[in-house]
Amino acid sequence: MGQVIDAHCHIFPEDFQERRGELLSRDATFSELFSKGRPMMASAPTLISAMDQNGISWAVVMGIGWSDFTLAQEANGYLMRAVADHPDRLVGLCSVNPVWGRKALDEVERCAAHGLRGVGELHPDTQGFDIGDEATLAPLMELAVNLAMPVLVHCSEPAGHRYPGKGNTTPEKVYRFIENFPENQIICAHWGGGLPFYGLMPEVPEVLKNVFFDSAASPFLYRPGVYPTVAGLVGPDRIIFGTDYPLIQYPRAMGHLADAGLEERDRAAILGGNALRLFGL
Repeated sequence: MGQVIDAHCHIFPEDFQERRGELLSRDATFSELFSKGRPMMASAPTLISAMDQNGISWAVVMGIGWSDFTLAQEANGYLMRAVADHPDRLVGLCSVNPVWGRKALDEVERCAAHGLRGVGELHPDTQGFDIGDEATLAPLMELAVNLAMPVLVHCSEPAGHRYPGKGNTTPEKVYRFIENFPENQIICAHWGGGLPFYGLMPEVPEVLKNVFFDSAASPFLYRPGVYPTVAGLVGPDRIIFGTDYPLIQYPRAMGHLADAGLEERDRAAILGGNALRLFGL
């Protein structure tokens, strides 16, 4: 089957679970995602254990789109240590907010110097910026190109059920973002909120030529047919497997993909080959 790569996982410092109340009051994104019930939080050892139990070769780990700069630095520092401790299992993305200006750029450079390989997950709604605002995003996107760092953005479906963190970063906004930065490698989380479904429009595939769509939280959002549908519209080489771990556990995510009925070549590309190429593993 080849290597299996989970391209969308969230891990946090171990003490964040105990500090939940503090973090809820300090950070808008954390509050949006973790204020209802007690959603599971994972650390690097928890993730590595789950990977070992389920045959996952690599995982791409990230925090969230922090609105609090100090928390972002703390979470990014944890990601750096996790990647350093597991250099053959984990790839890290750094979390910043474009509205921080020079501080955001300095943080990306710090993270890149310590082995992180991308930027994300951006959460425009709770971080308080317009994903289509070219001027706000240009410095970060230019730096990402220069450092060969893909940028991952949270995307939202304009229809369907509501859930914590869904937001309003819908396909028309994401499409404008992609048009503004055609040289960047962009990862649209959660199937781009349905953006690939517009691949039947003649001009759209060219705009999406540097874009990947991850399948994070797919069993929560779509029937398994989303895999062959998107593969037929934008190509199987544009899809990367992601779980949104620990929100979606590996047996559920792997079973969802297995039910999609993909040809083995496409399945292997989605499960690992595309991410291997994207992250240079």
